[in-house]
Amino acid sequence: MIRTLLVLAALFLAPVPHATAAAVYDVRGGDSFTTSPVSGRCTVGFSVRGGYITSGRCGTPGATAVGHNGVAQGTVQASTFPGGGGGWVKTNTSWRPRGLVNRYDGTFMTVRGGQPAPVGSAVCMAGATSGWRCGAIQARNVTINFPEGALTGLIRTSICAAPGDLGAPLIANGQAQGILVGTGGGGCPTYFQPVNNVLSVYGLTLLTE
Repeated sequence: MIRTLLVLAALFLAPVPHATAAAVYDVRGGDSFTTSPVSGRCTVGFSVRGGYITSGRCGTPGATAVGHNGVAQGTVQASTFPGGGGGWVKTNTSWRPRGLVNRYDGTFMTVRGGQPAPVGSAVCMAGATSGWRCGAIQARNVTINFPEGALTGLIRTSICAAPGDLGAPLIANGQAQGILVGTGGGGCPTYFQPVNNVLSVYGLTLLTE
């Protein structure tokens, strides 16, 4: 009897293992993602409250987004192409949207707002394939004819892009400018949908740091 009581006491006094907290990953502009059904690799544009925006060609509503590390990221809530809406992904609890853009050198540019920069301004793009590339705004309010139809009000830049960069963020001195929607022959020039247009269509709020 005494031995049995000692064993029971040991069981009650044994330390209770602590629950392991689930990992949470940062959502950053410029990181890669894919969607299922597969649309090919795309690039996160800018973080918004509850998720992020990207190109409308990067997934259909209801598609599952998977982050650069292979972890399920969330669900495509809406996408339009052509049109001014672009696409937006609502992230799950494994991801934390941040007002950051990956510079692909181990550092990140802080997003401070969405003030449009004038023609001639220096801008940089963060693409999942091309990495951090810089150039200048060549024109605004440009119209491009895609096979799906015309897209108006675009920003044209001298930056070159590659497959996988679609949706990439364009930023000028911490101010969000647009998301990559297309390129000219050979990847240059590049065309970006103004970020404020996308935010307005879906009623989203740009995240800043």
